[in-house]
Amino acid sequence: MDALIAAAARALAAGDALGALKLVALRDDPPALALRGIAMARLGDHARSRDLLRRAARAFGRREELARARCVLAEAEVALAMRDLAGPATALADAAATLDKHGDRANAIHARLVAARRFLLLGRLAEAAAMLERVDAGGLAPTFAAIAELAIGELALRSLQPRAAREALARAEQAAWRAGIPALMAEAAQARAALDRPAARRSSVGQPQLLRLEEVEALLASDALVVDACRRGITAPGSWLPLAGRPILFALARELAQAWPGDVARDTLIAKAFRTRKPDETHRARLRVEIGRLRALVKHLAAIDATPAGFVLLPAAGREVVLLEPPVDSEQASLVALLSDGAAWSTSALALALGASQRTVQRAVSELAAAGQVRAIGQARARRWLAAPLADFTTILLLPASLPGA
Repeated sequence: MDALIAAAARALAAGDALGALKLVALRDDPPALALRGIAMARLGDHARSRDLLRRAARAFGRREELARARCVLAEAEVALAMRDLAGPATALADAAATLDKHGDRANAIHARLVAARRFLLLGRLAEAAAMLERVDAGGLAPTFAAIAELAIGELALRSLQPRAAREALARAEQAAWRAGIPALMAEAAQARAALDRPAARRSSVGQPQLLRLEEVEALLASDALVVDACRRGITAPGSWLPLAGRPILFALARELAQAWPGDVARDTLIAKAFRTRKPDETHRARLRVEIGRLRALVKHLAAIDATPAGFVLLPAAGREVVLLEPPVDSEQASLVALLSDGAAWSTSALALALGASQRTVQRAVSELAAAGQVRAIGQARARRWLAAPLADFTTILLLPASLPGA
């Protein structure tokens, strides 16, 4: 390592990105490209940073696999900040293995933390948990310990384990204070605040009630039959019936739960499920078919009986029926939840996280933009979408795979 590269590395370590750039801005050798890429990331120019890091990785080649693996790791972290989630996970896993082989334990752990955070954004909680199991947060430097505990806390939140989340986030906050990094302190404080904000609305007999995550956990562990409008499914003790891929059946279940213990008129069910205000005999015939399908799916949980006016939900074993609704009234609640993290998302990344088509997401964000709930930055392929953070409630339950069994 020559003197300029060493000086630029010291400047970056001290947080002086501009000073580092001044030393290597005109150089195109692989170490200089890598340092320039990291400096541009620190300055917020993620697109330029990723281009420089890719060039550095190619220039290092396979002969210098340790340096190349570090570039791959840095590029993956930049991609995560850009919410570019389409890249393969294998490159980062290979980089972590290479870093382990060469004894670079700190960067190997960092690679696994980046991979875990990517899996969390995509709602792939089992893979995130497997990655975090390989990280011992107790023996890490304060910065890595804070990042690891934040990931562990988020995994617990998304798995609806608020007690474990609270403990992990308390450790994250302590580690962030030891590291002295304001951004980590703020992230840990924000995550802990989510535990004390309403996460859902309970609709049953009587007035709707706002619930915190601990209360949602207790409700799902109770004997009630819960029609979950956050994750679009029906849950009872020991049973989870997902209906996210069957929107008509879920719409019917939601209306029946909302009206319980009363019945719902046929025309109301038709209007909600089929989105029509002028039902005819074809709609009524279709309603009978869809009710039959729903009845077959929930037969081990509840019965659905016909009444003179419509249909009524009759839970098994005399259970109470509860409708668990999102804290925000929006058909695009999950999309709003993802965008509310304050990061700029592309429609392709949103589609990956939601498991929807990109065209569906494009239509949805256009509707939200027209309503003033989100805004766009950039043009064409560089366009990204942002929403203001939601301060009054948490959207944990609206994120992908946030409930057990989902």
